[in-house]
Amino acid sequence: MSLPEIYLKKNEDKRLRKGHLWVFSNEIDTKKTTLDQFSAGDLVNIKSDDGKIMGTAYINPQTLICARLLSRKPNLKCGVNFFKDRLITALTLRDKLFNKPFYRLVYGESDGLPGLVIDRFGSVLSVQITTAGIEQRKDAVVAALVELLNPIAIILKNDNSQRELEGLSLESEVVYGELPETLIIEENGAQFKIDVLNGQKTGWFYDHRSSRGILASIAKNQRILDLFSYTGAWGIPAAVADASEVTCVDASESALKLAKVNAQLNQVEDKMHFVRSDVFEFLKQARLDNQLYDIIVLDPPALIKRKKDFKQGYEAYRRLNQLALQVLSKNGILISASCSFHLSRENLHEILRGSGRHIDRHLVFFNSGGQGPDHPIDPASPETDYLKTFFCSVSSSL
Repeated sequence: MSLPEIYLKKNEDKRLRKGHLWVFSNEIDTKKTTLDQFSAGDLVNIKSDDGKIMGTAYINPQTLICARLLSRKPNLKCGVNFFKDRLITALTLRDKLFNKPFYRLVYGESDGLPGLVIDRFGSVLSVQITTAGIEQRKDAVVAALVELLNPIAIILKNDNSQRELEGLSLESEVVYGELPETLIIEENGAQFKIDVLNGQKTGWFYDHRSSRGILASIAKNQRILDLFSYTGAWGIPAAVADASEVTCVDASESALKLAKVNAQLNQVEDKMHFVRSDVFEFLKQARLDNQLYDIIVLDPPALIKRKKDFKQGYEAYRRLNQLALQVLSKNGILISASCSFHLSRENLHEILRGSGRHIDRHLVFFNSGGQGPDHPIDPASPETDYLKTFFCSVSSSL
């Protein structure tokens, strides 16, 4: 049985032909297509203006990203077998990259599953669904995961603002099995207790794994400041790698409480200090107190969530980096990161250049990074490339 058809306006098929998966509402020819006949999540065939098939997508007529392509073939049957096939492809890559089951298993568009993110925490799977198209098929997703991986628990992490845009509920739930009382993962030679149900995003941030490993490799005998530390993913492996002292700063009491547990779990609590504070205020006070650190990690949350917030967010990144440089010891290292898609790598590069010049410090990049290999980048979808990190060696002015 053929699916209903959506026609694009003339020349609006260019992005899809280049490999992207999104169709915006203003690209649809509403003279040929009546959008109000569809419900959020319905499957449709996408056609170009001249009638050529672009593939099968799911649609939400109420959203800016109106349709997301699931296949280049028409009339896709999007059931358990479809999800099993995509999951097997994703799993094959991760099995080549990691020797333990702690990674992002599905990264949306890059794994051919727009609107779906899955993190694997050993035998527990944390699933984040952000679109009505995947929500409508969540039972098939869960069934495919159970058949392939036999987890002890699957949780739907629904506390995501993107779901609001799709008209979806924000209540998280355990949809399969039962969460263990204690869940521990491994990363960069350290163990971490995580709170999947109440933690941010899926419960953990795997994306900085590679950069955190670089920090651990240079941490020996260093006094380290971990800003926006969350539960210690940067600082604790550094302490395990013989940092002399690590100070974790975060505004969340619950995050720091879990970080303390993780420090004890790795037997490094004697090296670690935990400070609940606004990071801006902490840095201002550290400057007044003449506190200096050998390595500073600056890994804030996304400060530019929407394009219209760019100016304000750019200024926040600039202030943070400038303040951090002012409490960095001579010949120290600043690790500066941004997960804001709307702040480009070039933007962060310029912020660091300008901040160094403003306070008369000589700054050079000796390494740079991005998201780990379990967050693969689709070259046709620039939105999948969001994370950028610069490792900066900072000395006195030349």
